[in-house]
Amino acid sequence: MASLSSPKHSLPFFVQALPPHRRGQKSLQFDRNFPYNAYGRNASEPGFSETGKSPKSSCRRSGKELKAASWKNEWFTDPKSNLLSGITVALALIPEAIAFSIIAGVHPMVGLYTSFIIAVVISFFGGRPAMISAATGAMALLMVNLVRDHGLEYLFAATVLCGIIQTAIGYMRLGHLIRFVPHPVMNGFVNALAILIFTAQLVHFRGQGWLMYALLALTLAIIYGLPRLTKAFPSALAAIIVVSAVTMGFKLDVLTVGDIGSITSALPSFHLPNFVPNVDNLMIILPYSVSLALVGLLESLLTSNIVDEMTDTTSSKNREVKGQGIANIVAGFFGGMAGCAMIGQSVINVKSGGRTRLSTFTAGIFLLVLIMALSRVVMEIPMAALVGVMFMVSFGTFNWRSLTELKRIPIGDSIVMVVTVIIVVMTHNLSYGVMAGVVISALIFARRISAMKVEGRMEGGRKRYSVEGQLFFATTTAFGQQFDHADDPDEVVIDFGQSHVWDHSAVNAIAKLADKYAAAGKRVVLEGLNEQSRTLVDRIGLGSGAH
Repeated sequence: MASLSSPKHSLPFFVQALPPHRRGQKSLQFDRNFPYNAYGRNASEPGFSETGKSPKSSCRRSGKELKAASWKNEWFTDPKSNLLSGITVALALIPEAIAFSIIAGVHPMVGLYTSFIIAVVISFFGGRPAMISAATGAMALLMVNLVRDHGLEYLFAATVLCGIIQTAIGYMRLGHLIRFVPHPVMNGFVNALAILIFTAQLVHFRGQGWLMYALLALTLAIIYGLPRLTKAFPSALAAIIVVSAVTMGFKLDVLTVGDIGSITSALPSFHLPNFVPNVDNLMIILPYSVSLALVGLLESLLTSNIVDEMTDTTSSKNREVKGQGIANIVAGFFGGMAGCAMIGQSVINVKSGGRTRLSTFTAGIFLLVLIMALSRVVMEIPMAALVGVMFMVSFGTFNWRSLTELKRIPIGDSIVMVVTVIIVVMTHNLSYGVMAGVVISALIFARRISAMKVEGRMEGGRKRYSVEGQLFFATTTAFGQQFDHADDPDEVVIDFGQSHVWDHSAVNAIAKLADKYAAAGKRVVLEGLNEQSRTLVDRIGLGSGAH
């Protein structure tokens, strides 16, 4: 039987688990100035002991205090900035919600109700504070055929089912799968979305005169000029107010929100979809619901990653998945359509100072206020002001640094980013581009790790083969072709010190190789197997023909 030599020295598991900068420390050091110890207990509280042992009631009390502090931080840190940023987002949501309703083939109020409901619900149940969720173009595109062929009631039912699917995915804790989206795909996603946001605004210039361009220039001047003077007030909101005042004061004849769609002052009410849930009807809405659920989660999780990077914070992906599901269920029962996170509005929120759940909640509530009390005023807002805000979003969303990195990063990563951008821009479907980017990245990665190098040299009366690379199903053929079992000496050493045995195919390839040497009356010795590889080989075994 092929003998296994002892593996090379490796770090103990408890050292490997530590970050690199902590390895080698003799013990964990706690900062006495930090108010909570490793058990979540305040070191200054009565009853605290250095051993960390304290009455259970105190631990429970401490846990409640920590949750209360966390809740307060998520909601009420810098309330002024978050209230103002939420108001800015609400104003920017109106033309988007109306436009997406038109895309889906429904009344503008459906999109407005959707944006209000989802924003409010997600502020409580979402996992990414300050991220804005509402009606989106990507989701609206998926609804067109359903609304056209089966009507609005089927859309409401599909929205509820979409939410149920998303909630189930959240409880299965699959939100962490977003980490398998490579950075080049993220860059492609962001850049493509910036291009789509920019090009979507161009339709508002059709048939417009020089006033549209002048007001747009004024909007951009305020957006980029005001922060040089003061950051006490969101520049985007200031631009909307000033340009609207100029338009109304001088009674300028320009394109306004009211020209895009009408707004009626009415509250959304509970509505049970007029839908018979039999097998035939469920099979009609199921494909749409699955598509909506997956595209919505993909866009939401990618957006949460972007907001994480912009704010240098982390978020709970599984909580966000469940929150999106709950929000869509509620929207479906209140006459809304399925929605998800909006990167454009999220960028507006963050750049305007939004950091907490209060900003998202304010965006939803103020949107309702605009619908109910200020609908006439809102309809007079010039589209030039809102287009200017969206241009700011587009410029801020695009990763300009990625263009200069194209010459420095590996060619495969550059291809992935460019292909992602092209597919998204051509199809106007973010999910297609991201999926294509992930598949291409996986193929490139498989090609990279399938590179295997086996070098043989004589050592006295035996021959040593040094294996370098990953041994798995894709490399087993190349691995087996590197050995000369007919002409090799009676003892052969295979050194896996620079390799890793990954799967059953790899172990089977080693076993077949050992059988060939055994048939020739020769002995094989395996050396350098790491702990994981050794465990796998021992568990599967090298077969009866190995020596």
